[in-house]
Amino acid sequence: MADGVAVDPRDDGAEQAALRSEQRLIRRTRRRLVLWSGVSTLIVLVVLGAALYAAVARTLVAASVDKLSSVVRPVVALYSGQPDPDNGAGTDNVAGGFGFQPGHGGSWLFAFTADGQPVQLGRQPVVTLDGMPQPDGLAASKAAADGRDVREVTVQIGSTKFPARLMTQSFVAQTDSQTYFLQALVDRTAEVETLQTLLTVLLVGGGLVVVVSVLFGWVYARRAMVPIRESFEAQRDALRRQREFAADASHELRTPLTVIRSSVEHLTRHPEKTVGEHREALEDIDAEVAHLTVLVDDLLLLARSDSGAMAIERMPLDLGDVAFDAAGALGRMAEDRGVHVEVDPEPTMLEGDPARLRQLVTILVDNAIRHSPRDGRVTVTVRAVGDTASVEVDDDGPGLRAEDMPHVFDRFFRAPGAPTGGTGLGLAIAKWIVDRHGGRIGVANRAGGGAAFRVELPVAAPASGSGSGSASGASAASPDVPPASSALLG
Repeated sequence: MADGVAVDPRDDGAEQAALRSEQRLIRRTRRRLVLWSGVSTLIVLVVLGAALYAAVARTLVAASVDKLSSVVRPVVALYSGQPDPDNGAGTDNVAGGFGFQPGHGGSWLFAFTADGQPVQLGRQPVVTLDGMPQPDGLAASKAAADGRDVREVTVQIGSTKFPARLMTQSFVAQTDSQTYFLQALVDRTAEVETLQTLLTVLLVGGGLVVVVSVLFGWVYARRAMVPIRESFEAQRDALRRQREFAADASHELRTPLTVIRSSVEHLTRHPEKTVGEHREALEDIDAEVAHLTVLVDDLLLLARSDSGAMAIERMPLDLGDVAFDAAGALGRMAEDRGVHVEVDPEPTMLEGDPARLRQLVTILVDNAIRHSPRDGRVTVTVRAVGDTASVEVDDDGPGLRAEDMPHVFDRFFRAPGAPTGGTGLGLAIAKWIVDRHGGRIGVANRAGGGAAFRVELPVAAPASGSGSGSASGASAASPDVPPASSALLG
């Protein structure tokens, strides 16, 4: 910020409020991303877990029903006089060897009459069990079209209760044409434990997956918010630069306007004097108008560069020619100040904007002349080393203070004791030109006194054919180069 420019405390308060608002927005967005990650993972796991649980449950039920069918089917075939489709030897083999062991393999088989009285199966004694028969199963089996009913029940044997699957099958006996019922039980304890274990694994594993997903979502959200945070910071910096730019510009414009106003007031107070007598006031007005013109031109250039409206042309050129012409245009100024300008160029071909590169060298040489003492020397050296072209401008001035080095290319920066007449924008424009050409610029103090500005630009091979590669269709720069020996201007 330039000296003497007041800072509105409301600006800082507004910036802090905007910063807090941006931080709240970033936190809210990050929470939403994390929540979305966790919820979406949870939904997927619930759907997959439910499908897996249902598939395993259907498989266990089908296996249990098949087991009950393998117990019931031979008995029905035996007593109804129908062949067992799964026993190729017919019912004689079943009749001769039937001997079902109650509880064997976790299965039980019972036979009942239509009124629920137990009957003997083959040569086995009558088997009874508390709670058997199951009347609901008998009624449902009798009403079913295929005479079969399957349901889940809880059975108690002694003091032990366990879950079971009950199959009830009605059939008509061949011997007396009476309806009988078979009720087969199979223990479901292993099935229930398997499903409970599967459910536990799904819940615990799913919970861990959701936690991991939330953690990954949090990390991803932090990384995803980095560009947004950087964008907010860039916007704040841009607004801050605009405020500083406006404040500095108003400060720089105030001085020449004040001089012009006072000169005009002097003219109006003495209308009787001739133009010759007002020469000093008119010269002041002319000088300040020239200063204002340069300042406004620089401000417009920087404003257009900030908005991206300033285009850089690309055409083959000789940087040595450009530097020689730019330094030569300042010969009169150097002569008036008693400064010798020495240009030592070498043929250095590259692709760039000739007008902007000329402006770059002009700014550096003008700055060096202003800071050089009378009888001082400014040296401009142009070299090509490998794929880099360099321009170095040295002067015999007092050099730069260490604390001023980081601010040399800041807009409106002028070191204490700097010569009058400058706007503080030249070196900022020079840096912009170098940046747009993909190069770099730096400054250092020379061992023997004075400052040395060095610019490095990428070199491009000269295009073949007249005018090829020119953004505007102009031909390449003339290959005529001043001799490598020193050329003195002024």
